[in-house]
Amino acid sequence: MTSTATDHSTSTGIPTDRALITARHLINGEWLGEADTERMNPAHPGQLAALSPSGTAADVDAAITAAAAAQPAWASLPAPSRGAILMAAGNLLLDRQTAIAEDLVREEGKTLAEAKGEVKRASDVLRFFGSLGWAATGEVLPSGLPDTTITTRREALGVVGLITPWNFPIAIPAWKSAPALISGNAVVIKPAELTPLSATHLARALQDAGLPAGVFNVVHGKGRVVGDALARDPRIAGLSFTGSTAVGLGLQEILNARRARVQLEMGGKNGVLVLDDADPRKAAKVVAAGAFGLTGQACTATSRVYVTPGIRAAFLEALTAEAAAYTPGDGMESAMGAVVSRQQFEQNQAAVRAAVERGATLLCGEHDGDPAGPLTFPAAVLTDLPFDDGAVTEEIFGPVVAVLEVPDYETGLAAINDSRYGLTAGICTDSLALSTDFAARAQAGVIKVNRPTAGLDLNVPFGGVKDSSTNTFREQGKSALDFFTWGKTVYTGV
Repeated sequence: MTSTATDHSTSTGIPTDRALITARHLINGEWLGEADTERMNPAHPGQLAALSPSGTAADVDAAITAAAAAQPAWASLPAPSRGAILMAAGNLLLDRQTAIAEDLVREEGKTLAEAKGEVKRASDVLRFFGSLGWAATGEVLPSGLPDTTITTRREALGVVGLITPWNFPIAIPAWKSAPALISGNAVVIKPAELTPLSATHLARALQDAGLPAGVFNVVHGKGRVVGDALARDPRIAGLSFTGSTAVGLGLQEILNARRARVQLEMGGKNGVLVLDDADPRKAAKVVAAGAFGLTGQACTATSRVYVTPGIRAAFLEALTAEAAAYTPGDGMESAMGAVVSRQQFEQNQAAVRAAVERGATLLCGEHDGDPAGPLTFPAAVLTDLPFDDGAVTEEIFGPVVAVLEVPDYETGLAAINDSRYGLTAGICTDSLALSTDFAARAQAGVIKVNRPTAGLDLNVPFGGVKDSSTNTFREQGKSALDFFTWGKTVYTGV
């Protein structure tokens, strides 16, 4: 399908043509680039959802040049003034919540409720970090020397690169951009190819809120072109990436070679331990929300469950019933949205089919649909697998959960920790002693007790260990500022 339609927008950045929207690069305050890449609606594969340009290394160079020129003036602006722009942008996102969410559904596939929640999260993130413009960023400390005062300062890195994924296409760009901007950095962001409109909405809100030209730049395109150019440019002082472990580790090598700062949030294979003293129906609701919400397309999603013998049968019955309620379809009207792409859809199919061929029992989630039809995949529950089966150890990134039996708490905890990943982990139990021990010993950056592994508060640190993260600088909360600034200590004598 080919189209030559242009971007129809009002002066506020709200598209007036809901049938077709064209994303473009934003470089030095100008919308540029010939849109030549089509993005189809995953729930309706023949329906065009967006058009976007294929960025080049020259586009990246222009964006970084604009950012480098704009950054000093932006950093010299008082922090409360920078914060006021972020606050205004957050309010604009909230005003435009429904329109943005509908675009998000069409290009990514999640449900309208999930999309509205994500836009609200992006708005809240901008307003949270905007409010930090009024917060102190340094300390006054005593000195061992007479007539001397010591103060500390946080300085902006300069120009930072952001590479963001398709599964939270406006929330993750917001939670990376906001701490970078409030700290005085200029930004060049490469959004995911599958979801160009969501990043465009964020850019429009920042621009309409009064962000100076060149401070926030967007370059669309392929990771191997745009992402690689960002990582290799010596003017990029730091790069924050969310995506696959393989790509992230490759970027880390590039950035480390020139001693630039790098932040990685990567894969997950998140486990939940369900003990005999848990309520099986409540535990099933917790696991289902973590496994099947967001179509399972979250790095924090539950994908493996270890359950003790006394509760196993009741839990599996309850979980199968919960899975049936997650009916996949068009996100505008269904309980579970579509899978984001044909490649991801086939990956989900292959993972379930291979597990069954190896002897696993599929309790629900059988799929024999039209290979050219809507990318809708039912919630799948696998059981009777060995601990080292690929469905238990490898990230699938879909609404698929494996349930395995363990004889006791210690065996279950060891199984949770026996993974190359360490992003989130959970436990369902009424025991305060065991939940406290689990929180202390589980090898993951986020621990959930009687709560889904997916779902995060914006004001607290987020990040993983092992192959899930660089395990250096955390995202979200005030700690997110640490990555985008460097410290300076000042001694003043009188």
